[in-house]
Amino acid sequence: MRRYSIASAIVALSAAAWLTGCTDKKWHIEGTVASGEGKSLVLEAPNGNGGWYPADTVTIGENGSFSIAGEPAGHPEVYRLTLGNESVYFPIDSLESVTITADASSFGISYTVGGSESAEQMQQVNDMIAQAVKRGGEEAVAYDPELKRALAEQILRDPSGIVSYYTIFRRVGNTLLFNPSEKTDLRLIGAVANAFASQRPADPRTAFLANLYIGNRKSAGASLPTDTIVAQEIHLPEITLLDDEGNTQTLSEVTSKGNVVVLNFTAYSAEASPAFNLELAKIYNANKGKGLEIYQVSVDDDEFFWKQAARNLPWITVYNSPKEGAANLLRYNVTSLPATFIINRNGELVERIEDITRLESAIQRYL
Repeated sequence: MRRYSIASAIVALSAAAWLTGCTDKKWHIEGTVASGEGKSLVLEAPNGNGGWYPADTVTIGENGSFSIAGEPAGHPEVYRLTLGNESVYFPIDSLESVTITADASSFGISYTVGGSESAEQMQQVNDMIAQAVKRGGEEAVAYDPELKRALAEQILRDPSGIVSYYTIFRRVGNTLLFNPSEKTDLRLIGAVANAFASQRPADPRTAFLANLYIGNRKSAGASLPTDTIVAQEIHLPEITLLDDEGNTQTLSEVTSKGNVVVLNFTAYSAEASPAFNLELAKIYNANKGKGLEIYQVSVDDDEFFWKQAARNLPWITVYNSPKEGAANLLRYNVTSLPATFIINRNGELVERIEDITRLESAIQRYL
C-alpha cells in the first residue's frame, strides 16, 4: 500500500475457529498505546457474517506496552484491536509478528502498523488516505483521482493480497473509497475477485467477492462481462498518452500501421522491471525488422524517474500519470504488473501473455 478508522464494512468472511486448541505456532502483535496504562485492549476476529467477536483481552501495561498472540486462521486475515469504541486494523498472513503504535486519545484514527510486508503495505494505504484527507477533507476523499489512482496501482500489484481486500472495503467516515455501484470501481473489485478465485479458491472471502461483483455488475452497465467474474475477451480500448519527449502517442495510430504490437503495462520502479525490460529488449531487437512494435505504458508515481528510464528504451514508452488515473489499466483488466498483450497486424487484441518466456514464440504466430 495506514491511518483513519474504517467501519465494519470490511467484510472479512472467515469462519475459521479462533483459539481452538493448543499449539506453539502463533502470530504475535505487540506495541505501545500512549496514555493507555491499565486500560483493556480487545483483540477481535471476523465472525463470518461481516461482524466481529472478541477473541482475547489484554490489559495495557506500564509505559503503554502490550503483547498478544493468536492462532493462525489458515489463510491471510484482517483482525482488529479495540479500545473503547475505536479500532485499529492489522493484517496477519501466517506466523509473523506485527507492531502497532497508537495513542489512547486518538486510537483508531492515527496509528502505525508494521513488522511484516503486508502490515507495511497497509500502513502505506493509510498514509495515502491520510494525505488525501489533509488535502481535501474526509468528504472529498472518495472522489480524489490522485488517491484512487495510487490505491488502484497498489491493488493491481498484488490483487490476491489481504491488503488489496482491505483496501477495496476501506471507508473514510461513512464513505466507501471503492463503490461497487460505480463502473470503474467495480472493475477494480472484479480484478480482486478474479485474483482470489484463481489464486485463493479456498479462501472464505472468495465467494463473497464473486457475489459482490456479480451482484453489482448489472447496475454498473451492460459493458461489464455477464458470464464470468472478469472479461475473457478483451477488445481494444483506446489509450492516448504522452511519451518521454512530450509527443502524443495514440494506441490506435500505432496499431494502424500494420505491425504486430506488444502492449505492456509496467512500473519501472518495480524490482523486477530491469530484468523484464532486458528480456523485452532481446525480443524487440530480434523482431523489429519483421514488423514488431512495442507500446509500453508506465504507471510509476515519479515522472522524472520514468522519463530517465524511458529515454534509454528503443520502443514507444508512454506515461500514465496520476491525472489519468487507473482507467487505462482497468479497461484492459490489468490485475498485476507487468501485464502484456499481443495485438495483431489487423489491430485486434489476440493474446494476453502471463509469462515473458512465452512472448517471443507467441509473437511469431502473428509476424
